[in-house]
Amino acid sequence: MDSKFTKPKGFGEILDHTFSLCKNRFKGFFMIFIIFMGPVYLLQAIVQMATGASFFRETGTGGQWYEQILSNLNNSSSFDSSNIGADIGLIVVGLLSALLFPIAEAAILFAVNHIRKEEQYTVRSVIKQAFRRFWPILGSSILFGLIFLGIFLIPIVIAGVTGGILAAAAHPIIGILVGILLFIPLAIGGGLLITRWSFYFGSVVLDKVSPGFSRSWRLSKKRTWALLGLYIVFYLIVSIISFAVELTFGALLGDSVLLGLISNLASLFTTMIFSVGYAIMYLDLKTRNDADDLKELIEDYHSI
Repeated sequence: MDSKFTKPKGFGEILDHTFSLCKNRFKGFFMIFIIFMGPVYLLQAIVQMATGASFFRETGTGGQWYEQILSNLNNSSSFDSSNIGADIGLIVVGLLSALLFPIAEAAILFAVNHIRKEEQYTVRSVIKQAFRRFWPILGSSILFGLIFLGIFLIPIVIAGVTGGILAAAAHPIIGILVGILLFIPLAIGGGLLITRWSFYFGSVVLDKVSPGFSRSWRLSKKRTWALLGLYIVFYLIVSIISFAVELTFGALLGDSVLLGLISNLASLFTTMIFSVGYAIMYLDLKTRNDADDLKELIEDYHSI
């Protein structure tokens, strides 16, 4: 077993291991996402060009580049009945992405697990392994999505109703403040619950436990705050990279098909980082709770 996986990791060690693994295995990891999502993003570009979008540069009216970009944003927010074909194409692309992204992330999980065990693997082999778990992944992910939606709708409804009642009975400012004060702790509680259940995916993929919520709850015990902090850090990294790409290339390319392709490639890169980080987090939880390293030592002893 790879020595980096044999002992529990701290917050910084997980981040460091994530970035070093992304750097050392970049070609294979990124290739997995290109194989799954490359054709989808190519389809999206074809649909955009077929409905009149410019490939290289499409800017709105205005003197300066930022005025042109703001003009594009204003124009894109208006409904255009002649662009229904493009909207349908985007819906199809969104559905395909929702189906294929989890399989790509499962392939990353298998790849990182092979690295942990110091086993040889190919991109093709981990993709095959991921497809064998397609239906359990799909069913569990739908359930998790419904749980996620319910948990984060509840704070919004409670804060909104309470704030609305107080705003009508007392003062609008008081209603807004109370709504915010209610929403923050409810949202934090919802985030902690989602974190406890979020490792269902690793359970479904690697341990073949479906839907995996009870196992995720057990694995994440006593590590919830640290795991939530890691999720926040990864979210900030993804957001900063995406914002930087949009801002830099948006100034040069405007609202064009090429900008969309570049943004999608950046999205694949950030998703790769998150997927590797998730895999390391899950395997770290397994090491803490399942004593996988001890089991393998016993197996090695019996095989001698």
